[in-house]
Amino acid sequence: MPGDFFDTNVLVCLTSREPAKAARARELLDAGGTISVQVLNEIANVTQRKLGFTWPETHDFLLLIRELLSVNPVTIGIHEAGLGLAERYRLSVYDGMIAAAALDAGCDTLWSEDIHDGLLIDGRLTVANPFRPQ
Repeated sequence: MPGDFFDTNVLVCLTSREPAKAARARELLDAGGTISVQVLNEIANVTQRKLGFTWPETHDFLLLIRELLSVNPVTIGIHEAGLGLAERYRLSVYDGMIAAAALDAGCDTLWSEDIHDGLLIDGRLTVANPFRPQ
């Protein structure tokens, strides 16, 4: 079943001081989708190190995300596939893991502000920047 997968940076935009960006992120999330446990870990790191959230705020934000989206575990298979994708498409290791998790979940769109907009991965997963000018 095709679907949407979200990179960490799109979810962090929910906290953006740019109203249009936050609204676009919320619009996409309201339609549902999938993330991996890695994305939850990255969100926790960003909220603590860059956004100055308290631990209770971080937990509340993670709970909100988990309520809105399906969460897939990171497995050894996803790890191996992610390394291959990172090498083949010249992605960071972390972006390779995100792409592998999206493919594993059967998603056809990977929403990301950081990975090359329009990139087609394995002929099945298209990277799309939700904030690109229309």
